[in-house]
Amino acid sequence: MRQNLHPTYGPVVFRDVSAGYTFLTRSTLAGDADAGPGRPASTIEWTDGRTYPVVDIDISSASHPFWTGSARVVDTAGRVEKFRQRYGTRTNNNSSKDGS
Repeated sequence: MRQNLHPTYGPVVFRDVSAGYTFLTRSTLAGDADAGPGRPASTIEWTDGRTYPVVDIDISSASHPFWTGSARVVDTAGRVEKFRQRYGTRTNNNSSKDGS
C-alpha cells in the first residue's frame, strides 16, 4: 500500500456567511496540501473551547431556497397562456387534406 497518498482528514468549521449558520464537521481541508486549496487561513473558537480552521461558504441548508421553504413554484400553465397570448395559436384554414 502506498504511503502519503490520501490528504489529511480532520475537523473543520463551515460558516454560511449569508445565514450566520456554522457547523463543525470533518474535511480534507483540515490538513496542509501541496495541491488544491489547502488549510484555510482563518480560524474560529468553537463551543468546546478548541480552535478550528473555518471555511466561509455562500449557501448551505440554512440559506438555500429549497431547504428553507422559500423556493418559487413555477406556474407552467401560466407560461403556456402567456406564450399563446404573445404569439397566438396557429389555426389550420384548410379543413381537408386534399385542398378541396
